Amino acid sequence: MITRLTSVSRGVVPAALACTLVVTGCSALTGEDDVVRVYSARHYELEAAFDQFTSETGIEVEFLYGTDAEMRERIDAEGEDTAADVYMTVDAGNLVLAADEGIFQPLRSDVLTEAVPEQFRDTDNRWFGLAERARTIVYDPSRVDPSQLSTYEDLADPKWDGRLCLRGSTETYTQALVASLIARHSYDEAKQIVEGWIDDAQIFSNDVDMMENIASGNCQVGIANHYYLAQQLAEDPDFGVSLFWANQDTSGTHVNISGAGVTANSDDPELAQQLLEWLATDGQEAFTSGNFEYPVNPNVEPVPLVQGFGDFRADSLHASELGQYNAEAVQLMAEVGYE
Repeated sequence: MITRLTSVSRGVVPAALACTLVVTGCSALTGEDDVVRVYSARHYELEAAFDQFTSETGIEVEFLYGTDAEMRERIDAEGEDTAADVYMTVDAGNLVLAADEGIFQPLRSDVLTEAVPEQFRDTDNRWFGLAERARTIVYDPSRVDPSQLSTYEDLADPKWDGRLCLRGSTETYTQALVASLIARHSYDEAKQIVEGWIDDAQIFSNDVDMMENIASGNCQVGIANHYYLAQQLAEDPDFGVSLFWANQDTSGTHVNISGAGVTANSDDPELAQQLLEWLATDGQEAFTSGNFEYPVNPNVEPVPLVQGFGDFRADSLHASELGQYNAEAVQLMAEVGYE
């Protein structure tokens, strides 16, 4: 059974409020056995996967949802009294930041080290990727010949001026992609690329709006997470946007992750570790299929619709590098006026 703890509002949660919420949200939960409590910034539907976990193990899962910053701030404010056993989030940068803030404890788990490729787990085993998100080029096939497409870097070419759609600079997915450019090139080279992108580009607050504008003819090319396109195609197989795997002859397509770790002050670290191990193995299909993500476990296949996108070569950057260069990515975009 899944229980939703008191939800956190979308605004910033001050430490004092976080302490209040832990009393009102969790006071009735003390004294229960075989319960894992997950503080989650991942807002995609998880009920089916965790109902399956409970059915197979008898361990219940309780959730509290909020933004990445809210969940980290709450865990910090609760300190040793935190109700959180697991912190789950999207974007490698958030996982790195949580680890740097001391939110996670290191795990010794042969199951996780075998199931999660080294590229997608912390070198000190504090956090583990559980699902992959490929951020690549999408385009209007009626107006763009895919032979014109090649790399993220090429989208800075003046030939794309007035034709390119982008997601806003405050979004973690945009920041991670720019961080990968800094890691692959240099700060100055990445800056030139991003300056080329935003020259006469249209900026949208989310990938769905961006792709709908491509489909309606408002622009022709964009950069989006693969699963947003999969969601659109699941609803409308004739949706007028196609996917192109970027950088196949160079660095490979940029991949980010959704992941989790066991909190440093977990009351039930063994149960929390069992949940992560299940998510990386028996629960991989259930965890990733509902949102059309790629399983991080190479032995598990994505859903047929995603398989239909074809094979691609992914960027081999370690996920932690996306967090390492995140602050520089934010600074770079501010300098060039990327909003």
